[in-house]
Amino acid sequence: MNRMATSTAADPQALEQYRTELTGYCYRMLGSAFEAEDAVQETMLRAWRALDKFEGRSQLRSWIYSIATNVCLDVLGGKERKVRPMQLGDAGEPVFESLAATRPDGEWILPMPDGRVVDDGGDPAEVAASKETLKLAFVAALQFLPPKQRAVLILRDVLVWRAEEVAELLDTSVPAVNSALQRARATVREVRPGEPLDDRARALLDRYCDAFSRYDVAEMVALLHTDATTSMPPFAWWLRGREMIHAALRHSEGSCAGARLVPVAMNGSLAARQLRPTGPGGAFEPFALMIFETSGGLFTDITTFLGPGEEMTNVGGTGDSPA
Repeated sequence: MNRMATSTAADPQALEQYRTELTGYCYRMLGSAFEAEDAVQETMLRAWRALDKFEGRSQLRSWIYSIATNVCLDVLGGKERKVRPMQLGDAGEPVFESLAATRPDGEWILPMPDGRVVDDGGDPAEVAASKETLKLAFVAALQFLPPKQRAVLILRDVLVWRAEEVAELLDTSVPAVNSALQRARATVREVRPGEPLDDRARALLDRYCDAFSRYDVAEMVALLHTDATTSMPPFAWWLRGREMIHAALRHSEGSCAGARLVPVAMNGSLAARQLRPTGPGGAFEPFALMIFETSGGLFTDITTFLGPGEEMTNVGGTGDSPA
């Protein structure tokens, strides 16, 4: 872990260097970009107010993570876990009457822009590892852990803290930390590691974006695994299999006419912002955000987050123009 001399601890600006990594920590804990950023802001406020009481007996980084952990545990107290549609029931049929059932945004795993939680200027191997633990499947698996187990797993396996440091932060013993870590790992071990975001993966996304711009359903479906899944929060409806997805895409052409996909950096995954024409003059507006998972050079899952909210619009990428 990065260390810092306690002589800088009295400087409020010293806290700001941790904002990005704290946002990543809180996002993995809470499963929502909005809630994570609110939690980090609350963490900073508590730290600023208590900074004159910080005596330097621990590292500043450990101290502020302790505050962030308490904030997250407060947020999680009494709340139901956040989910993805496929965790709510069986796959549906490709009929749009199924879209009647929605759930509030606060119940879903919601996306997070890479740039808010990962410093791309760091060591490439560490950056890649950090992005891997931002993937929707991993964040969703974390939500099935009790909050303190969740904190232990993130601190030990994602942030690579020592067991002694985690025990001090959580005010518990090293054996208790090790036991919690073992149980947490057993829960998330079914999450398969994703493929690297290399040129091959980006070329796959480019092919999908091109096919989408022409609404070539056959080409889009050809880029899917046979048992691929797709979902559209806030709808509880989801589909499995090329045939089902093909049927749904065929019925969507009217609503997607003239739309474009622009690649962006989200959740350590391939992703694209969907822009739809607003009328004459070539203007477009954000409509949705699509996050893709791959295996063997094909897409295994596509999650489409509907809505023009901040996560869909202010995510960075290759530009706002669909051209």
